[in-house]
Amino acid sequence: MDVSPFKARRSPGVELGSREADLGEEGEKLSAAAAAGAARTTGPRTPKGVQTRARLVDAAMQVFAENSLLDARISDIAQRAGLSYGAFYHYFESKEELFREVATTAVERLGALVNNLILDDSPSAPLAERLRVGIRSHFETYSDEVRILAEIERVARYDDDINAIRIEHYEQYHAQMADSVRQLQRRGVADPALDPAIAADALGAMIWRFSELWLSFGFVKYELDDAVEQMTRIFLNALGARQEDRRRRLRPLAASDRPGRRDRSG
Repeated sequence: MDVSPFKARRSPGVELGSREADLGEEGEKLSAAAAAGAARTTGPRTPKGVQTRARLVDAAMQVFAENSLLDARISDIAQRAGLSYGAFYHYFESKEELFREVATTAVERLGALVNNLILDDSPSAPLAERLRVGIRSHFETYSDEVRILAEIERVARYDDDINAIRIEHYEQYHAQMADSVRQLQRRGVADPALDPAIAADALGAMIWRFSELWLSFGFVKYELDDAVEQMTRIFLNALGARQEDRRRRLRPLAASDRPGRRDRSG
């Protein structure tokens, strides 16, 4: 992926303006679509069907980012995916139902930072390298999807279903991040005095807000490599990792130190 120069992009649709009057009605549509979706069983049953559904989601992500949920048309989404208008309804009942899946997909793609911090029972790359890879992936993904993320934020202000998707994934990522801090403490890498839950909230809020100011609002401008290196250093300092622990491969946990596995589905 070529991200040099790495330019911040201000996303349209962050400010509601004259569209605010339409939000209540659109929220009712989304809630009705959620109820309808829960009451029926649709979707692909074959590998080809799974691929087609994924094409619709990718196409919708682009159309919603370009035109917003309110203005996007099913015909445009179907055309972008290379499908007929009627074929759309084999996979989704409405564009509101599709938007919920788009929102889920978008927030899941931003889980790379947490995924790179999840520690298994085998030796792994040094902590500094794991952080560097995860932070770079987070920034690149956020930059690629900044417009749809802004639209999800806008819709979440008035729609409970979309807001619930955001909250669910935040809680999942928070739990995984807190578990990783605990594992680093058991390995003797992170400061044992840290509260894992508070550390997870603080570090998560820091990188999300920084990404928003830089890549969404364009209030600050940095080179990607500089931002990755500095954010990695900030994470390491916040965790209290010593210089020698930042560079060495992480040892496996002893059986007595291994926490119970959490359900990471969702």
